[in-house]
Amino acid sequence: MAMDAERRQAELIAQFSAQAAALSSAPQLAALVLEATSHPALFAFSELLTLPALSKLAGTQYASSLDLLRLFAYGTLKDYKSNSGSLPALLPDQVRKLKQLSVLTLAESTKILPYDQLMQELDVSNVRELEDFLINECMYSGIVRGKLDQLRRCFEVQFAAGRDLTPDQLTNMIETLSDWLGTSDSLLHQIQEKIKWADTMSEVNKKHQKEFEDRVEEAKKSIKLNNLSRQTSTYGGMTTFSLNLEE
Repeated sequence: MAMDAERRQAELIAQFSAQAAALSSAPQLAALVLEATSHPALFAFSELLTLPALSKLAGTQYASSLDLLRLFAYGTLKDYKSNSGSLPALLPDQVRKLKQLSVLTLAESTKILPYDQLMQELDVSNVRELEDFLINECMYSGIVRGKLDQLRRCFEVQFAAGRDLTPDQLTNMIETLSDWLGTSDSLLHQIQEKIKWADTMSEVNKKHQKEFEDRVEEAKKSIKLNNLSRQTSTYGGMTTFSLNLEE
């Protein structure tokens, strides 16, 4: 299911990117932004922000459409309300989309979302309307999975689709991964050094073992020679004693 959703997102992004590349006028590009932000199945917008064609909106009377696209990539309904005076008016489909994105943003920080917080963030007036939205517009669409707890008045999130990373978040992630990579390289070097030390100690131990075994063999040979020498000496003494008896 998740792979299908990701594939669908990629297909839509490719579709809108191709459409943007074929357009040249600011009104057409602004209309494309409206279409993209209203599409019921598209929830990722940062790649569209990087399109050279859409950058043409900057500095024109349609520049607010570019700002709106940026809001859909990183912002929430609450952010829109705080800046509505400088942004285009929203269509009902766009309002629904921003509410869905707002739920995803809230789910990034906690998996227990109180109804009171959700109603405030989504501008919903009652619990029934909130639960209908969570069921019909969020869970059925596949962007979240969870359980409605009417007794505790909260939504328990079990899964939530990820949103676009802001430039700051991306920078922090790169730094975190770089630090992790550096730590991993250092740890790997330490492990390699320990393996090298272990190999060296193993060779030293083998050498000592060989020297010890050689000494044991030399000792055995020495003991055998001493025993043989004593036997020979004893035998010679007995021979002399026998001769003396004959005399």
